[in-house]
Amino acid sequence: MTNEKRNVVNRKRERTVEPMTRSSRRQRPVQKEASVSPRKAWVQIRLLPIWLRIVLVLLLLIGAAISGMMVGYGYIGDGEPLDALKKETWVHILDIMNGKES
Repeated sequence: MTNEKRNVVNRKRERTVEPMTRSSRRQRPVQKEASVSPRKAWVQIRLLPIWLRIVLVLLLLIGAAISGMMVGYGYIGDGEPLDALKKETWVHILDIMNGKES
């Protein structure tokens, strides 16, 4: 290596920034205010709060289960669709499943 190349390499080494450590971060003040652009930051406002989203999802799941029972029992099973919502129907189905009735 020539002396000129060594000088260039040494200058580059001198210019490199030391890695940030915890102690150097604490000592160096943070300059966030200067780096923020003059535009306002975009803030997302939720149209529906999270608790309302959870309630809506639960209601949709219950509605899908009820409509699925009515379609399955009424149209596929050749019964009356509203009979799927009666307690007697489910007691009868559970009795068949448990072997109490044949």
